[in-house]
Amino acid sequence: MSFFSRSSPPAAAAAAAGATETEALAPNALIALRNIEKSYAHGTSRSYVLRRINVDIKEGEFVSIMGPSGAGKSTLLHIIGMHDSAWTGEYYFLDQPVHRLGAKERAKLHKQYIGFVFQSYHLLDHLTVYENLDIPLSYRDIKKAERESMVCDILDKFAIVGKKDLYPNQLSGGQQQLVAVRARSSPTRRSFSPTNRRATCTPRRAKRSWSCSRS
Repeated sequence: MSFFSRSSPPAAAAAAAGATETEALAPNALIALRNIEKSYAHGTSRSYVLRRINVDIKEGEFVSIMGPSGAGKSTLLHIIGMHDSAWTGEYYFLDQPVHRLGAKERAKLHKQYIGFVFQSYHLLDHLTVYENLDIPLSYRDIKKAERESMVCDILDKFAIVGKKDLYPNQLSGGQQQLVAVRARSSPTRRSFSPTNRRATCTPRRAKRSWSCSRS
């Protein structure tokens, strides 16, 4: 399948362009960055935060970005996470040319596949543990019955069923971190997440554990 910008070139030219770009990409790459640059203007000069970043990440790989403060680690993460669109270069996610996508298309791709776990966890204080786990799934257009099964499986798997009705300020730091990680990497379809772990229980078993936990 080919992906084109809003102003598509003629068919022959597009096919040739697509072939050239594909040759430069590693096979089976989940993420491919080519000559990514990010800079800010300072009068007549420019200050580069990122310069000529090239990387291929395959599905299932665990990657750490390391460097001193101000090296551009967070900037690169926000580009990969599709929070930032003010950069140059080529970015392919699941073979889709992110650098050609419009704002709505990027938002849809981000919502479906990408989760962020922030250092301060960013749980919603007015929602319970159960609700904090359910909210990200609802953004992915998953039906309520399926969401309930998935959330119950997470609660059961990580032994926090008894915490489901508590609020973030009633949890320890470690428990908040656990909920934040699971909320941003919920086991749904194919996901780009810290664990990419799939739910192993059936909806029926999850429902039983949910019913028991409420009694």
